[in-house]
Amino acid sequence: MKLLQFRHGNEIRLGVKTEKGVIDVTAANTSGNSLPANMDELLSRGQTGLEEIKEYIKKDMPLISEDEICYLPVVSRPEKILCVGLNYGAHAAEMKDTLPGYPTMFSKYINTLAANNERIPLSPEAKKYDYEAELVIVIGKEAKNVSENEARGYVLGYTAGNDLSARDLQYRTSQWLIGKSLDKFAPVGPVIVTSDEISPDDLEISSFVNGERRQHSRTSDMIFSCDYIVSYLSGLFTLKPGDLIFTGTPSGVINGYPEEQRKWLAAGDEVVISIESIGELRNILV
Repeated sequence: MKLLQFRHGNEIRLGVKTEKGVIDVTAANTSGNSLPANMDELLSRGQTGLEEIKEYIKKDMPLISEDEICYLPVVSRPEKILCVGLNYGAHAAEMKDTLPGYPTMFSKYINTLAANNERIPLSPEAKKYDYEAELVIVIGKEAKNVSENEARGYVLGYTAGNDLSARDLQYRTSQWLIGKSLDKFAPVGPVIVTSDEISPDDLEISSFVNGERRQHSRTSDMIFSCDYIVSYLSGLFTLKPGDLIFTGTPSGVINGYPEEQRKWLAAGDEVVISIESIGELRNILV
């Protein structure tokens, strides 16, 4: 299934994207059903909630055109937004870094969440804005000390993300936090493709700026696989339902260009992250 959240009036609603349109799962509760009303409720019900929705959407349901949808972030309140740096060999090379022995980890905060089609504000505190196309893991159930072989069973699904970065703030000190955690600097979406319908091991991934492709790779080029990342992190701390894990970006970021060729992102630029089987995450910077 392709799960999404969207706004209807003042409500956060849960939807399923199909080839013909979007099914409003939340609206089913007005007909005497008791389906999850939003992503938080779905995560709390786990596999039971997924099975309930699967059964429900087998019926002939009214559809909403995707053009009418006001997307929201695919999850509302992740306890953690975790990010892997330098997880593609070619990206490590363009950044002149050696291949890491362990995943290089940093985090973002919930203020960074943004949705598909949402406008991203740029702070006057920075000038060197960059994009990073990333496959994002969405944790589906509590995970602690799980093996690589078990890891996929703890994943709800996968979505697209853009690890937006203010490079001048990122490298102001040895810690990357401020350059990674400006408001709305972690757009995700447009949908979560559930793990029973997608493998993260070999997906095409690209980024585009104003229609020009800047990054192009496959997730098979990751240094650390998604299964390894989930297993590794679950051995360090407990992963909770709704946690997001950005899995790293391929080569082609602006920061990897020779200095004289770097043209940083600016207000008015449109950045699109495209991942095979998931779709396009589209944002305009303002």
